[in-house]
Amino acid sequence: MQEIQFVNTRFDPDITPFHDLAKQMAKAVGYTADLKIDKHLAQLLRLRVAQKNECAYCVILHARTAREVGIHESKVDNISSWYNSHLYDEKEKAALAYCDALNNGMANDFQAYHDALSRFFDEREIAEIAAVVINMNVWTRLKLAQGATPILKEKQ
Repeated sequence: MQEIQFVNTRFDPDITPFHDLAKQMAKAVGYTADLKIDKHLAQLLRLRVAQKNECAYCVILHARTAREVGIHESKVDNISSWYNSHLYDEKEKAALAYCDALNNGMANDFQAYHDALSRFFDEREIAEIAAVVINMNVWTRLKLAQGATPILKEKQ
């Protein structure tokens, strides 16, 4: 049987203080953070950012985690086309649209994404959604820069 492991092909992130900063951000809005927003929604947002930023490490990690926390595998598998799917409710779609807009820097009419989000979430929840997306962008950029590359290894 094979398992996925990751190797850093470019640099070790622990040689700079940046990795410690990213870890602090993860404590604030990561898996163990005490968030007001739904944990499943937060995980879908993390997975979407990972997928949009094409970070192999983050896609594998967050798809696995999404399944482990009980998100239906069809939602995990369909995240790349959430906007064409009835698997996600309107609240999730508003959050995913906001995530895409924030992640892509779609500043033309960003207010429209915020307004759509505010139909379902209060100010604190919107701030948490933004923080989750921003934190995931930090992590995906870090993992891409360090070259976190998946390889298959035989289990022993």
